[in-house]
Amino acid sequence: MKASENQLVSALAAASPSIRLFLLHGPDEAGAADYAARLGRALGADAEKVAIDGSSLKGDPGRMVDEARSLALFGGRRWILVGGAADDALEAARMLLAEPQVEHPVVMIGPGLRTSSKLVQFAIAQPAAMSFACYVPDGANADRMVVGIAREHGLRPTQRAVRRLMAASGGDRAVIAREVEKLALYLDAAADRPRELDDDALDALGADLGDTQMSDVVDAALEGRVQDIARELGRFADSGGSAIPLLRQIVRKLMTIAAMRAEVESGADAIATVKKRRLHFREEASTIRLVQRWRSSEIAAAIERLRRAERGLMSASSAGEILSAVAITETTRRAARAR
Repeated sequence: MKASENQLVSALAAASPSIRLFLLHGPDEAGAADYAARLGRALGADAEKVAIDGSSLKGDPGRMVDEARSLALFGGRRWILVGGAADDALEAARMLLAEPQVEHPVVMIGPGLRTSSKLVQFAIAQPAAMSFACYVPDGANADRMVVGIAREHGLRPTQRAVRRLMAASGGDRAVIAREVEKLALYLDAAADRPRELDDDALDALGADLGDTQMSDVVDAALEGRVQDIARELGRFADSGGSAIPLLRQIVRKLMTIAAMRAEVESGADAIATVKKRRLHFREEASTIRLVQRWRSSEIAAAIERLRRAERGLMSASSAGEILSAVAITETTRRAARAR
C-alpha cells in the first residue's frame, strides 16, 4: 500500500506484524534511515539488526527471505535493513511476500527509486507492504518536521528554536532527532511532562551542532572555491569534526539543490524557484547561485562520488578520512569548472 507519513509512523511504532515490508524510496536517504531506526526502537534494544546490501539481492534474491525467517542469534526479535535497493531487488520482495511464514520485518531503502519504479509499484499493490516516498523537506514542511520530532520527545519549540535546529542540521532528520533527544534529557521532557524549547536551552547545550566549520566546508565545496577548500577542511579536522557527517551534509545540500534545479531545467526561473521555498534570507542568494551553477547531471555525479567515499570509509580496509578529503576536493574542482 501507499502510505501517508502518519500511517508509516504508526506502523513502525507498533512494529505491526501485518506489514512484512517497508519500502522507503526517494532522495531523502537520511530521512529514510531515521524512519527505519524507528522500527528498531519499537522492537526493543535487544532486537538484532541484519544489514544487507541491496545490490547483492540481484544474484541471491532468496537471502532476504532466509534472513526474515531465521531466528535471532540470541533469540528474540530481529529486523532486516536493505540499503541501496533498486528494481533488481524486485524478485527478493516477491519471494518475501509469497513466503507462508515470515518472522521478522524488512525495511528496504531505495534512494534512487522513483514512484514509477517496478519495485515501488509492486509494494504499493501489496497489502503486506508499505511504500513511502522520502523527500528532503523545505520551507514550511521542514518546520513541521522539526516540530513533530520535538513533540515526540515532549518539547514545544519556539519558532526561533525550530529555525536554529533546521539551519544547524542542514535539514538532516537524523541529526535533528539526535539533538532533540539530548535537549529532552537536559530539560527532563517527555510526552507526559512537556517543556518549552527555546534559545536558552539551545545555548546551554551549545546546540549549534558543531556546525560552523562544517558549513564553511559545504559552502566552499559547492561554490567551487578551490583556493579555500584545503583551509576549510583543515579547520574542520582541527575542530574534531568527523568525515561521515560532513559527507552526508554535502549530499543533503546537493539533494536540495537537485530538486530546484530539476524545475529550472524544465523551464522555471531559478530566482523564482528558490524564492518560493521561503528560505532564510541569509541563505537565499547563495542558494540561487548554486541552482544556477549546478546542472542535474553534475549533481548526480557528485552525490555518487561522495556516497562512494562514505562507503569506503566504512569498509574494513578503508584508507581513512583521506577518502573524504579527496571526494570533497574533487567536488570543489567540478563546481569551479561549472562557472
